[in-house]
Amino acid sequence: MNQRTLTEKALELLKELISTPSFSKEEEGTAAALENWFKGLDIPFERIHNNIFAKNKYWDDSKPTLLLNSHHDTVKPNQAYTKDPFLPHIEDGKLFGLGSNDAGGCLVSLLATFAYFYHAENLNHNILMVASAEEENAGKNSLRGLLPSLPKIDVAIVGEPTLMQLAIAEKGLVVFDAVVKGTPSHAAHPNDNNAIYNTIEVLEWFKNYSFDRKSEVLGDVKMTVTQINAGSQHNVVPSQVDLVVDVRVNDKYTNQEIADLLKREAPCELKERSLRLNSSSIDKDHPLVKSGIALGRKTYGSPTLSDQAALSCQSLKLGPGDSTRSHSADEFIYVSEIEEGIDLYIKILEGFIK
Repeated sequence: MNQRTLTEKALELLKELISTPSFSKEEEGTAAALENWFKGLDIPFERIHNNIFAKNKYWDDSKPTLLLNSHHDTVKPNQAYTKDPFLPHIEDGKLFGLGSNDAGGCLVSLLATFAYFYHAENLNHNILMVASAEEENAGKNSLRGLLPSLPKIDVAIVGEPTLMQLAIAEKGLVVFDAVVKGTPSHAAHPNDNNAIYNTIEVLEWFKNYSFDRKSEVLGDVKMTVTQINAGSQHNVVPSQVDLVVDVRVNDKYTNQEIADLLKREAPCELKERSLRLNSSSIDKDHPLVKSGIALGRKTYGSPTLSDQAALSCQSLKLGPGDSTRSHSADEFIYVSEIEEGIDLYIKILEGFIK
């Protein structure tokens, strides 16, 4: 099937995905739509939970494997929407709808690319296409949960909106629960150990702390206090203040190193929620990256998290659309971005697997 026809089919599929609610853990409808898309092209596929995956026709276990992956779940629409989030429609070249940008445009572009190469012979890599679920909430049935059922993956393209520039590194994430202690008392009595006042110094510490190791691609580790909770009524000084601290980790630290460092130095109690969302990257000299650079694509480091965090192999984040539109009201993607995305995906792969 030619590229133009595949692009038309990709746009029709994206409209169907938009019109089908697919919040994380509730992707049955879009999973069925993806099954029908593969059936319509006579491409065998498998389904585990709401993850749909397929191999290229001339799969050879002796060859390394390239993973093409993006997700079909979405967040819930926010209250600022002025358009029906489930009514796909085009205005001024923009396709509106929930999940159009994050990450439906990437997903259908990768699917079209996979279909373009499905019948190709003598490729130097196998191609594994995975349309995954539960990305937005890092659920147990996401790509991470699917990986034990997949063949070994040697390199990956993860489809997220990057304006088709090459995100060769992605920050990891560690979320900490922090506790600032004090002495509980009646508000009418003197108290030199008020947990809320003690928090002022702790907040200043988090605000001013700097990490030594800076990444050429990802810059500094970024630490932000994002939640604070304390007190039950006006006349009671609480015994503690609870904070949530969001730490975006560059590729110069492991998440374990960050946890050990902060628990040793922070002026309060800290407990990490998880250490599994490590930073990820791909060598700038990797042939996949060089193929993109040869087409005029630029490299950069991404501050946002994706299913790359589930992968242990080298991985490249790349896709049509703009990350700043993700999770926004009246989400959209330009039709031209999808057309360009499919074209560039195909050209990058032609420079890598042929």
